[in-house]
Amino acid sequence: MIRIRTSTPADGPRILEIWRSAVDATHGFLSAQDRHDIEVEVTTFLPSLPMWLALDDEGRATGFMVLSEGHMEALFIDAAARGSGVGRALVAHALGLHPNMTTDVNEQNAQAVGFYERLGFRRVGRSELDGQGRPYPLIHLRHTAA
Repeated sequence: MIRIRTSTPADGPRILEIWRSAVDATHGFLSAQDRHDIEVEVTTFLPSLPMWLALDDEGRATGFMVLSEGHMEALFIDAAARGSGVGRALVAHALGLHPNMTTDVNEQNAQAVGFYERLGFRRVGRSELDGQGRPYPLIHLRHTAA
């Protein structure tokens, strides 16, 4: 059973492990230099952000989600836990808090685009560049409560 809780400062190292595992599994489109630069940025700010963690039966974090009001800023699942319902559980938790959730996903990450669309998110826009101005187009998605 997946349990969800808020993060604490002690979760920082595990959060970075999850991020690295998830990016290695799903972001093969990043150049080596961009991957390195993003990791440097993420290492400095990610562990300090308030977020939701998904825990497995042993209490080990297997995924995390960062929310800002009604926008999902980040959702990363440890590669070893992909397909086990962790992402669905985190998204369901987010939708319980914000039924009209928005998120952005890299266009080149076709698995993530499909994941969100299967959960009822619809495309509402596209940007040529990511949030840091890099050439990785984003698909803007919105989930509308039924």
